[in-house]
Amino acid sequence: MPSKLTTTSSREKSRKWYERAQRSLVEGVNSPSRGAAVFSPGPVVLERGGGTRVWDLDGNEYIDFMMSFGALIQGHAHPRIVEVASQAIAEGSHFAAATPAEAEAAERVLKMVPTAEKVRFANTGTEATMLALRLARAHTGRTKFLKFEGHYHGWYDAYCLNGNSHPAQLLGPRTNPARFADSEGIPASVLDDVVLGPWNDIETLKTILREHGPDLAAIITEPIMANMGCILPREDYLQKVCDLAHDYDALFILDEVVTGFRYAPGGCQQYYGLKPDLSTFGKALGAGFPLGAVTGSREILERMRWGSEMVLHYGTFNGHRLTMKVVAANLDLLMANEAAAYGKIYETGNSAIEGLQGIFRRRKIDAIVQGFGPMFQIYFTEREAIHDYRDYCEYADTEKYSRFVHGLLDRGIYMTPSNGLHWIISTAHTAADVEILLAAADDVCASLA
Repeated sequence: MPSKLTTTSSREKSRKWYERAQRSLVEGVNSPSRGAAVFSPGPVVLERGGGTRVWDLDGNEYIDFMMSFGALIQGHAHPRIVEVASQAIAEGSHFAAATPAEAEAAERVLKMVPTAEKVRFANTGTEATMLALRLARAHTGRTKFLKFEGHYHGWYDAYCLNGNSHPAQLLGPRTNPARFADSEGIPASVLDDVVLGPWNDIETLKTILREHGPDLAAIITEPIMANMGCILPREDYLQKVCDLAHDYDALFILDEVVTGFRYAPGGCQQYYGLKPDLSTFGKALGAGFPLGAVTGSREILERMRWGSEMVLHYGTFNGHRLTMKVVAANLDLLMANEAAAYGKIYETGNSAIEGLQGIFRRRKIDAIVQGFGPMFQIYFTEREAIHDYRDYCEYADTEKYSRFVHGLLDRGIYMTPSNGLHWIISTAHTAADVEILLAAADDVCASLA
């Protein structure tokens, strides 16, 4: 391991810029996850990136393991992505008109996603999940849907329920969880159509469905719970949820905004062998450009066809020409040597996980590393595993995790201090990056032990 660690604690220009930004932006940022709610005393203000490296305003260099919350599957400024984007914008970035780029991107998505017969592009993951729910309601003629505690499907009103952690003693019974709106400004009536249940608990789900199943348009779930770090499904759990949804003639919506194109070319549905009725994508699909997508059966997606009973989905920037060009190039890169691309991601990620686990054991620190390959998270806990939202709320020491990551930031590792997010491995990450991460983590752990 490297004997000398990078020091990045001098961030005076970041501090001054953050002070300036607060005069024009709420909290000085455009999303709470970037500001002082997570970073103390304020954010590291980044200026540029390349490969796995990012640089802040003070010139400090970091290895990036956040990768834009998973959007940068090819790393920063991949030469092919830069080339395609530069050429596309030189020819006209967007026309809000039909272009060959839309179909070229769509053809690649359909080739890679096992259940995709049609695709509709939007601009964000939130837009994709909004559209998926509207399609499900139109298709079934029902309005209610079931979401799971702790899952995040975007900031659309109907999804903003129990997406944040709360004290374990306030969560209520598993069969009828206490309900916490994630935002002010949401009419209570909107949340009346949401049925809430605990995740990774098939017997409790059966109990809830006996009461609410006949009224449901859909059950929506993340395949891997990515809003509370990285919580894996129990064996066969996802298939059982799919089967239960269909038992009640509800649709099974798989939210792959985080996991899509990351765990396999076809996402977690390919990895776990699932057949969702609708799937949503974003992040890695756009390789750093804003994008959302909904895929599914032709029968359901065709409900958007123009007519008196259509499902409405407008958008000036839907199928944005520049982004579509990037999507095609990104998916071509992933598929050009599929085994090598995904093999490298898995090997690098698993090496980081094993190394971190070894450090915690050697330093006698109560911590676990959950996940595999492309994505993982660290929990400071005495538990052997975190299985769901309730485990996270009760047993994960999120403050200790924040201190740990702030220590890493001071040693040249860029990661969000929020325990509810996750570590991301891109095709650009190398064994050398992992070696530096482990040296930094060991140094931080020495101060925590």
